Amino acid sequence: QVQLVESGGGSEQAGGSLRLSCAASGYTYSSNCMGWFRQAPGKGLEGVATIYTGDGTTYYADSVKGRFTISQDGAKNTLYLQMNSLKPEDTAMYYCAATMTGYYACGLSLSIWRYNYRGQGTQVTVSS
Repeated sequence: QVQLVESGGGSEQAGGSLRLSCAASGYTYSSNCMGWFRQAPGKGLEGVATIYTGDGTTYYADSVKGRFTISQDGAKNTLYLQMNSLKPEDTAMYYCAATMTGYYACGLSLSIWRYNYRGQGTQVTVSS
């Protein structure tokens, strides 16, 4: 059974940093899309950052470019999101998601609902 488990969320002050992790079990990813999405209170799901694991190509929402970095560790089967210079508007539930092998069009236009696997989320709260 495939599971994606997010961790690393919490409360942080504006300007601070957090590192989210997404551990995959029952699943070894390769040449697929993985990504981070978020949903703020009262808002819809938003793609934050995605990566094509085949060659490491990354995609970022304009709102996080230069502040967030998505990365992967294939040996640990784990996806990361390093979040620096946090802002109150980054407050949201963050979800990781993964497709099966063979997906390569990993831009932010790929809806989270097209991903085969999704985690339960980890809350990030940024105070001013």
